[in-house]
Amino acid sequence: METRMLVELRAENYAVIDHAIATFGPGLNLLTGETGAGKSILVDALALLMGGKASTEVVRHGADKAVVACVFESTPGAEAILEANGLDSDGSDVILRREILSSGKGRVFVNNQPATVAVLRQLAPELALVHAQTETLSSFDQTQQRILLDRFGGISPDAAAQAYTHWRDAQTKLNDLLQGEQDRLRMVDLWSYQCKEIEAAHLQPGEDGALETEKRVLANAEKLYAAAMGAFDQLYEGGASAEVALRAALRNVEELARYDARFTESAQQLASARATISDIGSTLRDYAEGINASPERLAEIEDRLAAIDRLKRKYGHTVAEVLAFGEEVTRKLAEVEDRDEILKALRAILGESAASYRKAAAALTAERKAAAVRLAKLAEAQINSLAMKVRFEVAVSANESDSHWTAHGWDQVECRIATNAGEPLKPLHEIASGGEMSRVMLALKVAVEESSSKSKKNPTPRTLVFDEIDIGIGGRAAEAVGQKLKALSRGQQVLCVTHLPQIAAFADQHILIDKREDHGRTKTQIRVLDDRARTYEVARMVSGAKVTDTSLQHAAQMIAASR
Repeated sequence: METRMLVELRAENYAVIDHAIATFGPGLNLLTGETGAGKSILVDALALLMGGKASTEVVRHGADKAVVACVFESTPGAEAILEANGLDSDGSDVILRREILSSGKGRVFVNNQPATVAVLRQLAPELALVHAQTETLSSFDQTQQRILLDRFGGISPDAAAQAYTHWRDAQTKLNDLLQGEQDRLRMVDLWSYQCKEIEAAHLQPGEDGALETEKRVLANAEKLYAAAMGAFDQLYEGGASAEVALRAALRNVEELARYDARFTESAQQLASARATISDIGSTLRDYAEGINASPERLAEIEDRLAAIDRLKRKYGHTVAEVLAFGEEVTRKLAEVEDRDEILKALRAILGESAASYRKAAAALTAERKAAAVRLAKLAEAQINSLAMKVRFEVAVSANESDSHWTAHGWDQVECRIATNAGEPLKPLHEIASGGEMSRVMLALKVAVEESSSKSKKNPTPRTLVFDEIDIGIGGRAAEAVGQKLKALSRGQQVLCVTHLPQIAAFADQHILIDKREDHGRTKTQIRVLDDRARTYEVARMVSGAKVTDTSLQHAAQMIAASR
């Protein structure tokens, strides 16, 4: 199984650390060192990179800012989260950096791109689960408890997620349509009135222009008649009309043309002019005779134009625009009628998708309740082997109200514990101390991983971090903790801060954190121990400050036995 893990952790001007780099390997990474060297500080730094709450108190005295950074091997889930947040993937690694300024401000970078604490919190479940002394339950909320139970039971919420997506999409479409429908229904009466008003007018394209011309004619009928008849008389009818003069001139020119051919064309031109004047005269006469000075017709046209103007003020600058507005309103009214059928179809789809979701969510609840009983039994036995005596249960409660529907079902999963006989079971955060919480988490994780191993399941591995899991235990219980950590680390990377040599002996990689003075300032040093140095460190943990041959021999035996 490929293990995704934490590769490197850096801290600069963070608490008592001036500059430190810790590198980690697969399996069990154990951090040891004297009290105050900064072991738990490193765990807190990692918790900060998982989106934990920052404080200016972590900035080293005299520095402007504290910087913590880490490198994780990437996962497909992490890459999907980066893409969803518009961040570029760095290929095989995810690089996180967080700066805390002494002024109280801070900055976050993911793969050297500006990001937010919210992104760190989204990435955390994909990368590491940190159980620091300062915040033991922050990363093991009900969501994480549900994920743990699903991993234990091999429970996949995919069917519920698919059904939820269909239901949510149908609900969204229906809500959008209903919202639009409410707005449209409020407009139906107005649209109906507008449609009827425009239809009742029986408008014709260009009608207003023709009516305006007719109105001008009727309003000036007498002037137009006088002008037309006056022009007719001058051109054709009167004794001194142009037609009479041309007729006389034409006779004389025709007489000239009989004797001199030069005037033939002139005679033809005069004949043509006489014909033109005759045509114009006829047009003028007909126009004058056709003028209708009817006041009734003028009033009728003015009323019609007034009605058209009222429609124009409401619906458009021209008759064409008014007609187009009427067509649009008619279309909207037709759409409202069509939506009744669409709404009916959408409601049917919503009902079907809701039924599918209920079926899938109920199946999840049944699976989880069955798995919860098994996990509680195994976890209780594991917890009680770690110098605790508890009752433990995993409660699964279903909230079937659609306001609680999610892609992973409608269940709430809560681990409950009673640490003393006769006490009621209560949520972990109300009972467990920091050390107890770490041991409960260890027991739960081991129960899950052992079950996964036996059933050949392949849960998504990630880094698990335990800070001072050995508080209040010793002897055989400490050895049991070491064995459980070792078993857990076969499937995923484990980081653990410990003070006990019985646990330190099980390390795949032993990291020593110590501090020294340099020019009046305390500096933290981090180094990975080779076999010889590791034996010496375990011997120090066995005997205290003074390492003896006996303690070295004992340490070597412990390390050999752990293997």
